[in-house]
Amino acid sequence: MNLLIEGIESKTVLPTDQKVKLMVDGVTETYPVYKVRLNNLYYNDQNDRIATWISQYKAEHGEDALDKADREKYNDVIQSFIVKSNEEKIKQTQENIRLLGQQKNGVVLPDGRIIDGNRRYTCLRNLAKEQESFNYFETVILDRDFESNAKQIKMLELQIQIGSEERVDYDPIDRLVGVYRDVEENKLLTVEEYAKSTNQKVTVVRKELEIAQLIVEFLESIKAPKQYYLARELQLDGPIRELYAALNNINDEDKRQEVKYIAFANLLVKPDEDMTRFVRNLKAISKSVYVDEFIEKEAEIAEEVLDGLPTDKKITSEDIRTVRKDDKTKEELKRTMQVVDNKVRVKETRDKPNQMIKDAIDKLKAIDPIIIKRLKEEQIDEMRANIEHLEELIDGIKEELK
Repeated sequence: MNLLIEGIESKTVLPTDQKVKLMVDGVTETYPVYKVRLNNLYYNDQNDRIATWISQYKAEHGEDALDKADREKYNDVIQSFIVKSNEEKIKQTQENIRLLGQQKNGVVLPDGRIIDGNRRYTCLRNLAKEQESFNYFETVILDRDFESNAKQIKMLELQIQIGSEERVDYDPIDRLVGVYRDVEENKLLTVEEYAKSTNQKVTVVRKELEIAQLIVEFLESIKAPKQYYLARELQLDGPIRELYAALNNINDEDKRQEVKYIAFANLLVKPDEDMTRFVRNLKAISKSVYVDEFIEKEAEIAEEVLDGLPTDKKITSEDIRTVRKDDKTKEELKRTMQVVDNKVRVKETRDKPNQMIKDAIDKLKAIDPIIIKRLKEEQIDEMRANIEHLEELIDGIKEELK
């Protein structure tokens, strides 16, 4: 069905007096708002907010499990993902719509695909079960002929949602997975196209892709390729960003790979409740003289962890829970990290006085002699007094060095 033709003819699409300004493809125009019967619409399965949920559903039910032919079932499945992605926000939005009505219009394509407004549509579907008046979605209908063009749909979704309240609360893992799937896995967009569509710098998008690639490699290392929902369940956003920073401190590629897979084993086992802080300690280790010792102590444990995973199937959440019951391995990984981290901290403490002297030398070198010649007499007297104090401090340090 084309909402602008058959929908209007069947009176399941009703014109309203509302008009809104909308920027599409860099052009701002005024669009009419329609009231569309809810059963004429369907969720956008390319929405980044539900990327990991869709990966989980396909893992459990098969790649072809989401069939739009059965629109009601399809909508029910996607709606469950929308709700799970942020149940509290759904409750708030639903109560607002119940009391005040739909305050912000959506954006849909002529075939009924929702480009913007999945959460509002979800709330209206819930409310319509109680009251018929909620059975319409107020929305712009973009007269664009690319219902089957995944690239155009994705670019349109990204453009329209720039700055909207629905963009703010995406789960960070869903956002990373969305970027990776759009640019690398599905080849829908180039880095430049994604950056332009989301109003971000190309360098920012490239960095997000590199971080997302670490998630992909982690899932592959634990024998769960493309099971993106596991990254969400394991709350990997903070730890994986800390790991990204740590790996950038290592220039030797072989050491970089070893540290990466050791970190993956730690992320799987979870030897500490705060894994973001735990991996953050790896940053200091990665740029210290103790990185080789760290690799030597943890490499064998990490290898046993990763090689001990089931090989006859993709790993599941239950498998991960089983791995995390191994308190002995958790204690070994944690103790090793603590021992090496303590050595790094002691060395940093010992090196600190010398580093402070180097900093002082750099600051003294930065003094411009020309400025000294222009000082007033009282400023010169104060400077002489400070130099004498500095000399006394240096004499004291020299004495300690003896």
